[in-house]
Amino acid sequence: MHPLFEGMLLGLTLALFFGFGPAFFALVQTGIHRGFSKGFILAVGVFLNDLTVVSVSIMAAHAVMDNMHKHQLLGIIGGIILIIFGVLTSRHKIEVNSSDEVVNISEPHAITYLIKGYLLNIANPFVWLFWPTVVLGVAAPFMDTTKDIILFFAGTLSVVFSSDVTKVYLASKIKGYITDKFLHLINKIAAISLIVFGIALIIRSLYMAGYL
Repeated sequence: MHPLFEGMLLGLTLALFFGFGPAFFALVQTGIHRGFSKGFILAVGVFLNDLTVVSVSIMAAHAVMDNMHKHQLLGIIGGIILIIFGVLTSRHKIEVNSSDEVVNISEPHAITYLIKGYLLNIANPFVWLFWPTVVLGVAAPFMDTTKDIILFFAGTLSVVFSSDVTKVYLASKIKGYITDKFLHLINKIAAISLIVFGIALIIRSLYMAGYL
C-alpha cells in the first residue's frame, strides 16, 4: 500500500481510538463555549505541536533504527507505556460544563488559542511518549526513505487534524447533547483501546525478537 494511504489509515485509527486525551476535551470545551472559529485555531495549535513532536521523533529514531534489538526493546517499552496510560485514562474524571449562561468577560485574542493548543500538547508527557512509539513501532518500514516517511506522516497528521476540526464543529453544533456521562463512556473506550494496542505492540515486538 502507498505510504500516504497507510499513514491516513493510521491517522484514522488514532482519531477513533487515541484521540480522547486532554486535547480532545479542551477542543470540545472551546467548541461549546467559544464557537467553531476559536476551536479551529486551538486545533491548529495542537496540530503544530504534533508536527513538532513527530519531526523530533523521526530524527531521534534514525539514531537507533540501525539496531533491530533496540527497535524491538523500544517497541516493548512503548507497549508498556500505552498500557500504563490506558489505566490512567480509565481513572480520569470527566466533566464538561455545557451551560449556555453568558459570562461577561473579555474574549481572548486568537493567538491565545493557537499558543494554548500548542502548549496543551507540549506539556503532556503522553504525547512525547506516544509519537516516538508510533514512529518506531508502526512507521519503521518507511524510515529508510525520506519521501516515504514524509508521505506517511502527512497522511497521518492530516487525518488527525481533520478529526480534531470535526470534533470542534460537532461540539459547537450539538453542545446541548454532550453530557458528562457521554464523555465518560468515550474516555473508557479510549482507555481500553490504549491497553489493547499496548498489548498488541508488545506481542508484535516479542514475535519479531523470536520469543513467540
